[in-house]
Amino acid sequence: MKTQTATAMKPMLCLSLIFTAVSALSLFAADAPEGFTPLFNGKDLTGWKVPAGDNGHWKVVDGVIDYDARSEATDGKHLWTEREFGDYTLLVDWRIKEAPFTNTHVAYVLPDGSEARDIKGRPLKLTLPDADSGILLCGNEKFQINIWCWPIGSGEMYGVRRDAAMPAEVRAAVTPRMQADKPVGEWNHYEITVRHGTVSVVLNGKSVLPGATIPGLPARGAIGLQHHGMEKNGQWNSPPALLQFRNIAIKELKP
Repeated sequence: MKTQTATAMKPMLCLSLIFTAVSALSLFAADAPEGFTPLFNGKDLTGWKVPAGDNGHWKVVDGVIDYDARSEATDGKHLWTEREFGDYTLLVDWRIKEAPFTNTHVAYVLPDGSEARDIKGRPLKLTLPDADSGILLCGNEKFQINIWCWPIGSGEMYGVRRDAAMPAEVRAAVTPRMQADKPVGEWNHYEITVRHGTVSVVLNGKSVLPGATIPGLPARGAIGLQHHGMEKNGQWNSPPALLQFRNIAIKELKP
């Protein structure tokens, strides 16, 4: 009788396992808000271009994209989507795992995007723990939404703000209105909208870039997760991208 019962339960057990697996996949698909398409499946890097020669430093750990800033690739270390996108809203959760590097050249960024100077007119530099990464837009690392530990906060477009050829109003527009980051180790949430050459950023529910129209912003391009940092003799000599990413989803917008 016990043998018959056990035998009868096997098909039920198999069906249960299949249902559980299907439910898990359905649950992940349901994680993206209505109208959004996941760019990360929570299992592997399908849909992303892993840098040639990376040797496993961009990887998936416990359902998140994990990076240790040690990619061995020689021709670009960023992680890019295989697809290109035009106008869109992008959702990304990110967290800095740790900030082991002490940066002695952190700028005191003013609201207009310029950098403060001391009483002798020299650039004012702060010494702070730092990490550095970002969300790369339009297939070009210049157009990144920063992730770092600077007092100005994450969400700025460093490559645009520091470009002296950009109009003053543009450099001011890509400077965060406030610091909205959570402490290192905690998860943050980006909502980034790119539309008609204008970029806006909401960080943790706060509008840090209300809308900056960027001259020369490409109409289409891949989306990237930024590598940053160099290590020599076991020591970091620049802020490393010790980051994790999850819940990456996109809603393409009509022209």
